[in-house]
Amino acid sequence: MTKTELKDFLNEKVIQYNNPKFIESDPIQIPHQYNLKEDIEISGFLTSTIAWGNRKMIIKNANRMMELMGNSPFDFVMNHKEHHLEKIDGFVHRTFNSKDLTYFIKALNHIYTNHNGLEKVFSKYSNESSTQPAIHKLKQLFFEKSHLQRTEKHISDPLKGSAAKRINMFLRWMVRDDTTGVDFGIWKSLSPTQLSCPLDVHSGNVARKLGLIARKQNDAKALAELDKNLRELDANDPVKYDFALFGLGVFEGF
Repeated sequence: MTKTELKDFLNEKVIQYNNPKFIESDPIQIPHQYNLKEDIEISGFLTSTIAWGNRKMIIKNANRMMELMGNSPFDFVMNHKEHHLEKIDGFVHRTFNSKDLTYFIKALNHIYTNHNGLEKVFSKYSNESSTQPAIHKLKQLFFEKSHLQRTEKHISDPLKGSAAKRINMFLRWMVRDDTTGVDFGIWKSLSPTQLSCPLDVHSGNVARKLGLIARKQNDAKALAELDKNLRELDANDPVKYDFALFGLGVFEGF
């Protein structure tokens, strides 16, 4: 199809999937339980961290994380005592276990106490056209405290070749104001123009079939290719097409 036909087709799919019904089966429902900005950020960050595998299991385990933090994630992160972390023992989602979650809670406290919060880190270290340098910097700051080496694998680094799907999804949630009530748009210091599409097996397969990616691996180079092509379709809101690519892949088996 022509570029105009492709754009029209994808725009129709965005309208089809970028609406409140999408929330019902998506992990974004977890941060939608909260009103406080910092609760939305922290619940969204932790949920996106475990967002791989079966979606029902992701949602179940993300809700479990929130319960373990008394359904007040920001208050828990900032005010927990060491004995409060004992209740986390036994938590597991695939390879993300209670030791990882315990460190993430301590690291988030470090980010909010010493680096003015997640939004500040991303706004400070993103460049005019991309948030990818800020993801790299977040990982450095996040692991400034003593930690197990194994826990580092749970934050991807785009400067080491990763497509960083989960953090890019989290950034879409925080930055993009879609007016339909799905994405939050609570980070006003960043622009949707800087965002990258969350690239996974579903969106990658659809993107290849539509000629948006030629590269076979779902890595940082493929993401750069996808970003370039999506920006040509809509420079102001390129990651709205995540809804189209994901919906076509997951719900339509395109």
